[in-house]
Amino acid sequence: MNLCRSALYLRNTICRRYHTMSTETITSSLAGLGLKTSTQVEGSHPEYNVVDVMRNYITLELTAITGISSEIIFSALDSPNTLDKGDLLVPLPRLRLPKGTDFKTKATEIAQAFNKGGYLAEVRAEGQFLQFFFEKKTLFNLVIKDALTRTSDYGFLPLGLGKKAVVEFSSPNIAKPFHAGHLRSTIIGGFLANLYEKVGWDVTRINYLGDWGKQFGLLAVGFDKYGDDEKLATDPINHLFDVYVRVNKDITEEGDVEGGTNDQARAYFRKMEDGDEKALLMWKKFRELSIEKYIDTYSRLNIQYDVYSGESQVSQEKMNEVIELFNKKGLVHEDRGAKLIDLSKFNKKLGKCLVQKSDGTSLYLTRDVGEAIKRYETYKFDKMIYVIASQQDLHTAQFFEILKQLGFDWAKKLEHVNFGMVQGMSTRKGTVVFLDNILEETKDKMHEVMKKNEAKYAQIEDPEKIADLVGISAVMIQDFQSKRINNYEFKWERMLSFEGDTGPYLQYAHSRLSSVQRKSGISEEKLKNANFDLLTEDSASDLIRTLAQYPDVIKKALKTNEPSTIVTYLFNLTHIVSSCYDTLWVAGQEEELATARLALYAAAKQVLYNGMVLLGLSPVERM
Repeated sequence: MNLCRSALYLRNTICRRYHTMSTETITSSLAGLGLKTSTQVEGSHPEYNVVDVMRNYITLELTAITGISSEIIFSALDSPNTLDKGDLLVPLPRLRLPKGTDFKTKATEIAQAFNKGGYLAEVRAEGQFLQFFFEKKTLFNLVIKDALTRTSDYGFLPLGLGKKAVVEFSSPNIAKPFHAGHLRSTIIGGFLANLYEKVGWDVTRINYLGDWGKQFGLLAVGFDKYGDDEKLATDPINHLFDVYVRVNKDITEEGDVEGGTNDQARAYFRKMEDGDEKALLMWKKFRELSIEKYIDTYSRLNIQYDVYSGESQVSQEKMNEVIELFNKKGLVHEDRGAKLIDLSKFNKKLGKCLVQKSDGTSLYLTRDVGEAIKRYETYKFDKMIYVIASQQDLHTAQFFEILKQLGFDWAKKLEHVNFGMVQGMSTRKGTVVFLDNILEETKDKMHEVMKKNEAKYAQIEDPEKIADLVGISAVMIQDFQSKRINNYEFKWERMLSFEGDTGPYLQYAHSRLSSVQRKSGISEEKLKNANFDLLTEDSASDLIRTLAQYPDVIKKALKTNEPSTIVTYLFNLTHIVSSCYDTLWVAGQEEELATARLALYAAAKQVLYNGMVLLGLSPVERM
């Protein structure tokens, strides 16, 4: 089922614009300073990334001084953790200098011989390291103009042009609550899809629903007993969950007796597998009403899918084809009528796995294999990412190994991005923790906080909407802050706080930058041509050096599939912006100075905006 066509059309249009957009900004800004782009080293993109302009210059100068190949030097260049260690550095042991070289002496020699050429302010020898500090005037002219010209395109890198990625994420089970675990898969997957698009990949987003299996037999039997068509139409997921809980309670109380509820559920699912029209009609109703509700929830999180698929969409024909493939490759053996594959001969950790029950009904693993084959036939992807919790590490590894043993070359293009558990999750209202419960509670709390400042509150056009966006930021940033593989404890008091590094703090930082720009009365056209020589303060220097890092931060996040990389960068950026307010005043300043400072703030706002959108947040202008 293809949905959200208008949103997808817009996204694809934006992607095409990435591929064809002008990359003249950096080149023309260099020319304006009497500089030019150095010969491009392979793996760099100086037309998109100011730091790559500097990397190329440093690489070529170091090659001229040392005679070492540009490939070795370029790959040895590293980004320091803190600004006091430079903007780039090289550990001399990585340059493969002759054996016995005194690195400390050599670093001093190179630093003294280095031609800074308008690109660098300082080359410093620090032990066996060379530290490179970028020329601030060059940075101000390149970075501010690039950010204000390319706006939402700032940070784009052409790393995946012509490549196709499929990202499967969220994948909730219909009739079970959309809980915090699904939240994690949903927002991590949404971030990864955005990230891959940001570096030029053509991305297809798939929601592979848990929409098949015995639980639908249980639901049908339960709905017959406890169902209400009106409740199903108005609140399908909560009502189906209620039915599911009640019918499971019946099974617990009566046990697995012949002709009992469990038996009836098995029989119903068997009818579904056999294509019984009446049974499938009920299942289809449950599925479609649930998807409609999911779409509302996803839209609150800025998530859209190209395809809603599911276990049910793997045809019996494809399943039979898969079982036949297993047999053909000699992978299957039978045990009491059930079919198993022993993967321990390929990898001891993977053990044995069941691929067909003794009654002939299908299993997740077989359906996953069938679905993967179908997807490759459909999309011919260069990479397919599965965003699945770490509890499923074994299942996913077994699934990938089976595809490899079936002889599919594309099996090596599959990637599992896993994540840890959310612990301590409960609501203050004592209800089941549906995602909607969490979002409503955070929205209400944010609304309460916003009302405390009456003057500001009166200026907000749609306070309910803003409270919702700020609340969603709180939920998502709490999740994104630590590395995704870590378990984390859900803390209401932390998530609902405006203090410290939280989602609301990022929103506040963006709205304050918006306010500075709004109150200045200076037009945006003037900003690109401001006199940046007036930006002499250390805080201005720290800010522009940090803004220059953004494309590199995107590359780093891509390497690790880590949302926390972007979050950490954005908090660092907002802390520096906050310190700038003490010295870089705009209000009450002479116009030329006010314009230069505002241009710097406008660039910071753009980069903060881009990073927040990449994470899936909606930055607010007022709060």
